[in-house]
Amino acid sequence: MDKLAEPSAETPKPAGIAEAVKRLLGMRETGLIAIILVLFVVMSFASPYFLTWVNMRAMAMAFAVEGIVVVGMTILLISGGIDLSVGSVTALAMVIAGLLFLAGVDPWTASAVSILACTGIGAVMGFFVTRIGLHHFIVSLAVMVIARGACLLGTGGRPLGLYTLPPEFKFIGQGAIGVIPVVIVIFLVVVVAFDFMLRRTTLFRKVFYTGSNEKAAAYSGIRTKKVVFLTTTLCSALCGVAGVIYMARFGSAQPTFGIGMELNVIAAAVIGGASLKGGSGTIFGAILGAILLSVVSSSLALLDVSVYWQDIIRGSILLTAVTVDHFINKKRQQAA
Repeated sequence: MDKLAEPSAETPKPAGIAEAVKRLLGMRETGLIAIILVLFVVMSFASPYFLTWVNMRAMAMAFAVEGIVVVGMTILLISGGIDLSVGSVTALAMVIAGLLFLAGVDPWTASAVSILACTGIGAVMGFFVTRIGLHHFIVSLAVMVIARGACLLGTGGRPLGLYTLPPEFKFIGQGAIGVIPVVIVIFLVVVVAFDFMLRRTTLFRKVFYTGSNEKAAAYSGIRTKKVVFLTTTLCSALCGVAGVIYMARFGSAQPTFGIGMELNVIAAAVIGGASLKGGSGTIFGAILGAILLSVVSSSLALLDVSVYWQDIIRGSILLTAVTVDHFINKKRQQAA
């Protein structure tokens, strides 16, 4: 009887493996990875230029800097907020740093001042949300218009040519470490750092509690207003970092840069699993969402699809992602 009982002790292992596989297949990130791989396979047959090093590098560069903004947006969405001003604030970061450089300030100091200015903009938005009691949507919409107006006012609506930027500064936007562009290295550092903090640190776990149920989190002793203030400020600060990198990459400051960026950033975060109602989301999922959008954009361009259709398709992807998010939330509420 003892010998017959021995195999039963091994039965939990297959069950455990099966459960792990089931959980893996149920993850949103797994589905995104599968969709991206399918697109890669299809496009490799549809266009001979898709899998070339030049196109892969262009795609990586396209989503890498924007991906830094996606990180900030994801954390803000998890806390229950949203920021429509990310494109305008990113452009303003370029303009502030560019104007300071043209005025004789060295580019590193100009960039630091620019990032601090963007951080201050985030702090102002956080103040209006947490102290005055306005909604993130309204505050960020107003800041989007104000920041864009400041860009046009400071430049007269014309791009700033920064042709005399020193090579060591341009290196952060145009250089490479081996075959890997510095932009991608910076992007990976930001992603890994914030993904680790979001998963492992107590401070960032409070972001989830605040977004899930702000009142319950406040009753449990979490200073929810402080959490919302910090996440709002962080999002704008990362926009400042992205703006400086863009300036180094293009060697200019474009006052009209970033129009529509908020759509791409929010879409990437929501596609990756960040809920518009707060309380859920991952950095890894949001970056996969950004990669998916970049692959779609590259594919449409290689297939010579009209830019107008590209906007329609991106908007449709966002609508689909929001619809899926709505039903997932509804299912969770029913289960609870």
